[in-house]
Amino acid sequence: MLNRLASSLFVVLAVLTAPVSAQVAPAPAPAAVQAAISATSNYLVGPADVLSIKVFDEPSLSANYNVDHDGTITFPFLGRVGVKGKTLREIEEALTQQLREGIINRAQVSVEIATYRSRAIYVLGEVRSPGKYNIEGQATLLEVIAKAGSFTPAAGPTLIVQRYKDGMAAAIAAAPAQPNSPDTAELLRVDIEDLKQGRFASNVLLQDSDTIIVPAAERYYVTGFVRTPGSFVLRPGMTIQQAIAEAGGITERGSTRGIKVTRKVNNKDVEIEVSMSDLVRPNDTIRVRQRLI
Repeated sequence: MLNRLASSLFVVLAVLTAPVSAQVAPAPAPAAVQAAISATSNYLVGPADVLSIKVFDEPSLSANYNVDHDGTITFPFLGRVGVKGKTLREIEEALTQQLREGIINRAQVSVEIATYRSRAIYVLGEVRSPGKYNIEGQATLLEVIAKAGSFTPAAGPTLIVQRYKDGMAAAIAAAPAQPNSPDTAELLRVDIEDLKQGRFASNVLLQDSDTIIVPAAERYYVTGFVRTPGSFVLRPGMTIQQAIAEAGGITERGSTRGIKVTRKVNNKDVEIEVSMSDLVRPNDTIRVRQRLI
């Protein structure tokens, strides 16, 4: 009996002291959670944000701090501290370093956003509801496009995010003196298909006064003996055969021979004969002639 009891106790102890590595590993964080964490880490603080700042073991310093119009906060012992255009981690490092310089030897600081400021984002071009959108909190490119009703069928393959270095007001003020300055605006080009497929690198975090421009797709035209003549969206690498197929294909009276294209060459309209495998160019007019009987 004693031997059996000792064996049972040994089994229980072995189970309780099993290494942690033998347990089931936790599932990785969902992509949405990872995206939110990354977006927060990249957020640039600006005027009208409210920061929640905590200093370990210093309750008198732990509070919410308003970011003033000049991009600073008033912090005890430190006075005015510039935070505009910085990430939360950068602000943590700056406060920690300043507090350790003769105020709190082993200061530990954490900074989070308590309240996000309202930001204006502009959406222009081929979306269903273009206009100005006031955004509270963080906003990604995909979220704002969704607010604008998504893309129209005429949207091209690439959109542009026009970003002003210090906001639109600063860009307008600098324009007369530096009309062509590369520092005034930055252009970010985003592949719309990447955005639709959920590729995270394309779903950029937007900043105040960003302008999203969705250009119309380049087009071509098909006339003559096809089922649905008209104007069509030009896709990259499209051939004459594919372009005619988009127009419903050639009718019974149409011919695959002698197809001609009117194309702009040196600002002049030139008519050229093409084969089915030739590539279509923007603004081409493809003409399908009648079959000879």
